[in-house]
Amino acid sequence: MIEKEVKEQLQNGTVIPAHPLALDAERNLDEQRQRLLSRYYMASGAGGIAVGVHSTQFEIRDEGIDLLEPVLRIAAEEVEQADLERPFIKVAGLVGPTEQAIEEAELAASLGYDLGLLSMGGLSDYSEMELIKRAEKVGQKIPLFGFYLQPAVGGQLLSFDFWRDFADIPAVHAIKMAPFNRYQTLDVVRAVCHSSRHDDIALYTGNDDNIIPDLLTTYRFNINGEERSKSIVGGLLGHWAVWTRKAVDLLKEIKELKERDSARIEELLTRGIEITDTNSVIFDAANNFHGCIPGIHEILRRQGLLEGRWCLNPEEMLSPGQEEEIDRIYESYPHLNDDDFVKNFLNSDPIAQQLRG
Repeated sequence: MIEKEVKEQLQNGTVIPAHPLALDAERNLDEQRQRLLSRYYMASGAGGIAVGVHSTQFEIRDEGIDLLEPVLRIAAEEVEQADLERPFIKVAGLVGPTEQAIEEAELAASLGYDLGLLSMGGLSDYSEMELIKRAEKVGQKIPLFGFYLQPAVGGQLLSFDFWRDFADIPAVHAIKMAPFNRYQTLDVVRAVCHSSRHDDIALYTGNDDNIIPDLLTTYRFNINGEERSKSIVGGLLGHWAVWTRKAVDLLKEIKELKERDSARIEELLTRGIEITDTNSVIFDAANNFHGCIPGIHEILRRQGLLEGRWCLNPEEMLSPGQEEEIDRIYESYPHLNDDDFVKNFLNSDPIAQQLRG
């Protein structure tokens, strides 16, 4: 059962960063910086965090690494200790075959997570009906946040019919659309509008290449003579793992614009192109997203939130030329970063002060 305040926050739309994994030079968990990142996201005004997802590195589940429980627990502890006077949504990534996903859902629920972000990736041997049955079983353990993951990073193409059936599952309260494809994004929105639960499901963008247009667009469909409309109300994004304060400001600005000042849409669409450019660099679109996690880490390293950009897989590193491209976007779009905010945050946060010695 999802709490009323969490449901309202989800429906109103908020910023949910996909939480990275902080490692030291030996590629072991850097617990202090892991906690620091969670504190940064809360201080930035984000409305939640997603932990154990792609940006946290799926390898945390591998035997011998075994970091899924620690990273989920650390984030939950920091949220609890913060004692925020506002709703803050805790989302846990859920992956794997049915039994694994159920076990991960039980773990997340035991740690106080509000929803499970259920990936359909890596299950090419499952039929769409088997994926639906899997979701129904997992949804008995924790409320669900659906996830359409792009094939480039392990997802699979799913039909309109699949998403219509998925939306009908009572445990589903939101869907993150991240196929990086306008046609497939449209499939999900249209499918939700066809569902009798269309008002119960919040849509979130995971399309890091199209953030502002997604958030500005209202979709309208004629469903058996009834006009139904649906908007993408927020984002659960790896891109929002960096420059998070500006993401919070951006979503607030978009909400205000949609209410009052439609004349500024052109200005925001222009900024959307700038954000798409920065995302293409950070996520390494030119190299089939090989350097996307090191790209996130490099931004956080430059800001002082991480010590390095190490990943569990030593081969996962910045692509040739990616660091120079990060220099370019910093120079071209200084108004997009939140470096000043991070500097002030690090100067005041007790964990950051301990790390400086």
